[in-house]
Amino acid sequence: MAVKNGVRLPVTFGEVFPHGCLMVPGSIGPVEEYDEKTKLRTPALDKLTGERVWSMRVIDLDPELGTRSRETVVKVTAPVQPVPPSGEVCQVEFDDLTVTPYVNDKGRIAFSLRASGVRAPSVGTSTGGRSAAGTGPRPDEKKVA
Repeated sequence: MAVKNGVRLPVTFGEVFPHGCLMVPGSIGPVEEYDEKTKLRTPALDKLTGERVWSMRVIDLDPELGTRSRETVVKVTAPVQPVPPSGEVCQVEFDDLTVTPYVNDKGRIAFSLRASGVRAPSVGTSTGGRSAAGTGPRPDEKKVA
């Protein structure tokens, strides 16, 4: 079986952020591509949808992270810049979340996150990271690293 480079694997919000995440205020901005030949920066376009790509920093609320870094970037594809639910630090959820595994510069497996939208959490997601649809970990499940 061959898996193409850049494959996007669909995941639920609860699988990636079982305890939710907080938006870093003022962190939503356009992703740009740099052309070495022309020395120009242009807005990045998603290779699958053709829509603009925006990046957003979030803080993972998983207590099992301990002292490890909690901040990560989620890229959102949308025709216009996504508007956060609040200008302050606030909880957010992502629509159509995907993960792309890759090997980083230290030779470790890392993951790139993409979504089609960002919104305020659904009703019922403040209980242990489970979404209203019941996705995410059950209290009796153990987390696998």
